[in-house]
Amino acid sequence: MKTLRWMLVVVAIFCLISSPVFSQEREVKGACKADAEKFCKDVEPVHGKMVQCMKQHEAELSPACKERIAAAKEKVKECEKECEPDVEKICKDIKPGQGRIVRCLKQHQAELSAGCSECFKK
Repeated sequence: MKTLRWMLVVVAIFCLISSPVFSQEREVKGACKADAEKFCKDVEPVHGKMVQCMKQHEAELSPACKERIAAAKEKVKECEKECEPDVEKICKDIKPGQGRIVRCLKQHQAELSAGCSECFKK
């Protein structure tokens, strides 16, 4: 479950600094927008590249962005707890990485528990 935890952390942080939950392809908005433009302007926000860039500049991020990331980490803890049984039940044969588990959960959103389903609402 450590791989799932890391994957959810990456996804949640990216989503909370970028756009509504689990929408990785949109431009960075909100509290981290200026930081992303300053430190990661040439990075495409796909496949976790923006998260990696922001992580490399973590010490330089604005207080508001750091706060947003902290909120994302807290959301990850909640979603991890809520979604773990669904991952084990619905996506157990999916290889972790590159957003495969998140895609699986989204494809089966109608089957998810109420708590896990909340993690995917915009």
